[in-house]
Amino acid sequence: MRELAAHFRGMRLAYPEDELVIVFDIDGTIVDTRHLVVHLLRSYDRLHGTEHFRGIGPSGIHSHETQIDAILEPFALPAPIRAHVRTWYLEHLRDPDAMSAAHRPYEGVLGVIRWFQLQPRTHVALNTGRPESMRQVTIEALNRLGAAHRVRFDPDLLFMEPSGDTAAVADAKIRALQTLRRRGYRIVAVVDNEPEMLRAMSLADEEGEILFLHADTIFLSRREPPPRTVSGSRYRLAELVDGREIGHRVTFVWHGVNDRRNLRHFLASDIRWAELDVRLDPLGSLVLRHDPFGLGAGMPEDELLPLGECLATLRAHGRAVKLDLKEDGPTLDAVLAEVAAHGYPDEELWFNGAVEALGADGFRRIRREHPEAIVQAPADFAVPLLLAAPELAEQVLRTLAEWGIDRLSLDWRTPQVREALDALERLGWPVNLYGVPDLESFLEAALLLPASVTADFNFPEWDYFGWGPRRALDVASVT
Repeated sequence: MRELAAHFRGMRLAYPEDELVIVFDIDGTIVDTRHLVVHLLRSYDRLHGTEHFRGIGPSGIHSHETQIDAILEPFALPAPIRAHVRTWYLEHLRDPDAMSAAHRPYEGVLGVIRWFQLQPRTHVALNTGRPESMRQVTIEALNRLGAAHRVRFDPDLLFMEPSGDTAAVADAKIRALQTLRRRGYRIVAVVDNEPEMLRAMSLADEEGEILFLHADTIFLSRREPPPRTVSGSRYRLAELVDGREIGHRVTFVWHGVNDRRNLRHFLASDIRWAELDVRLDPLGSLVLRHDPFGLGAGMPEDELLPLGECLATLRAHGRAVKLDLKEDGPTLDAVLAEVAAHGYPDEELWFNGAVEALGADGFRRIRREHPEAIVQAPADFAVPLLLAAPELAEQVLRTLAEWGIDRLSLDWRTPQVREALDALERLGWPVNLYGVPDLESFLEAALLLPASVTADFNFPEWDYFGWGPRRALDVASVT
């Protein structure tokens, strides 16, 4: 991915006004065809009432989907049964329903495609050996796959083998590249899992500008890398994406700036927003702490960071603050007084609290006193309702809006979080995504372009060394 990123940026610098295109093969490059093999073998068992392939999974497939003899070799099947399975498998291998049902992408590939589709004057084309007769099922299946990543493939940029002759695939792929050039596209890169196809296309590339990438997955032809080819087996967004570019379109929030060490790391970064977990300690002072004081050991008392000290430091450095209010009542009273004492303007304030913690009165009070601040509540509780009964969910969300809430948050780990994000945005809600566990997940979340993403920023690859809020369990494990 690093070579692709560098080549793409070089091409954009060289041709700032051109329409650039990255060309992907489908099977073995975007779609993991091992799932098709598993689907067909399990379907054989179901249809024939057998258990020859019980327990088979994608990790057990090491041969190209057309190499049925090699696929069946590990199974101790009598010759007549093996022959019957072989015949049945080959008859159904290109069945549109089977291919559609078994579509699974390689990890990370749709995030990579999403990133390219977000770039100005940049397109993604598909160049496949599938026959033209499968055009409709192919584009529909791929767009179903892409929907969760907000990827949509353009049917006009899908190139297929017109005759259904597998021997003519290389020529068809070369013609597809020629067609793209005639349409005015400048081809940046071609990604394919078959070395034979890459070699044929590279030999036909007279201009010598295209970077050829071998998706080192499962392939049929011999491994003979052509010139200007790099090989890799993983699609890693972290090697492709510059976080600063996304940061211009999505607000980033550094989670759990609750102690002096994390505060130092935050201030050394270029992130604007710090999230603080605020509680009253047993003596009635506002301190930064994620867990309730009655839960576990917690931070040693002399390490607790007072809210006032942290606000003063952030204000002096020109940083904005997101206050995660863990409690209502006296805590809210004290927080609002502390914020006022430090002179924070509304445009640098963001309040977050659970519905059950702050309630209608708490949210309304925040909105009255800070009419231009962001006021947020988690909406994970509403996800099942959003997806199953959207009309009822909309009524609930209207109530939250009446309380003064103007942003909702979703935990990245919530089942069907992408669908929930789509549903909330269709209703006009800005959404904050949180709970992203690592850099790849963070980039996937950010590329969906929500209003904001909150993360621990423990991303050494980007020289960010956040460590999140110190929870009681964390502290107990190191003391």
